[in-house]
Amino acid sequence: MPRPLRTQFAGGTYHVTARGNRKQPIFLEPDDNRFHLWCLEQAVDRFEWRVHTWVHMTNHFHLTLTTPKATLSRGMHWLNGLYAQAFNDRHELTGHLFQGRFHSVVLADENHVLAAARYDDLNPVRAGLCGHPLAWRWSSCRALAGVDRLRFVERDWLLGHFGRDLFESQRRYLAFVETGLPETRPEAA
Repeated sequence: MPRPLRTQFAGGTYHVTARGNRKQPIFLEPDDNRFHLWCLEQAVDRFEWRVHTWVHMTNHFHLTLTTPKATLSRGMHWLNGLYAQAFNDRHELTGHLFQGRFHSVVLADENHVLAAARYDDLNPVRAGLCGHPLAWRWSSCRALAGVDRLRFVERDWLLGHFGRDLFESQRRYLAFVETGLPETRPEAA
């Protein structure tokens, strides 16, 4: 029986995840992260995507993006294929890098988009990779907060939900993300 067709449409906003085969790492060194970002930038140009958030974890990555044209499946196939081929060449590996097809969820409204954005930015903290989302170099949080600038992150759309002034919206977005940080418990006396 064939796999069901993936839901995709022009103007769709999605939360996308791709995981390493058998949950194996897909980023072994910083050059892997940098190359994946280059591939993502090429996919943004080629498929006219608008990337709102992204995060690289050790064995998977997340994207929140809008597709003006119905190109999610074609674009993810291209992105993951290009990255996997280069990864295998660089590390002298063979076989599948990614576990099956990518996973995607249609984000139906503003609250769903904001929840996905915060989820992405907090993912490294929840995984114990860092103590604060700004400390994780491999996510869009730093670009959204104004610390870094990546050409392919379309920050204006997401930050527009937090005000018109760029500096103020960056501050409010970061405060919104920080509301999801785990509470620290005071040391027992």
